[in-house]
Amino acid sequence: MNRRTLSAAALISCLVLSACASGSGKKSDPGLGTRTLDCVVASREHDSPGSSGASYKSTGNYYLVFEAKEGQATSRYRLEVTRQQYMRFEEGDRVRITLNNNILVDIRPNE
Repeated sequence: MNRRTLSAAALISCLVLSACASGSGKKSDPGLGTRTLDCVVASREHDSPGSSGASYKSTGNYYLVFEAKEGQATSRYRLEVTRQQYMRFEEGDRVRITLNNNILVDIRPNE
């Protein structure tokens, strides 16, 4: 390798390292990780077969909309659920949901 090639390689590696170092100062996403929330079922939604990615042979997609108090704010989560969960929980039910990276893992009645 000649001097120009070595200088170019050194310059590129410095640029890559500085770009990586500057990206490390980002705040982490608060939605990452496992968390448990006490919620109220705000509404129930059902997509008919063939809409929003549901196949024509399926029964459609089922969603529950949850409201949770987080500090001073009220958050709403629209999460896909199974048909059994959709039928089990009604509007106004108090539940405890477990999210892992903002993906619903568990729903339990909050008594």
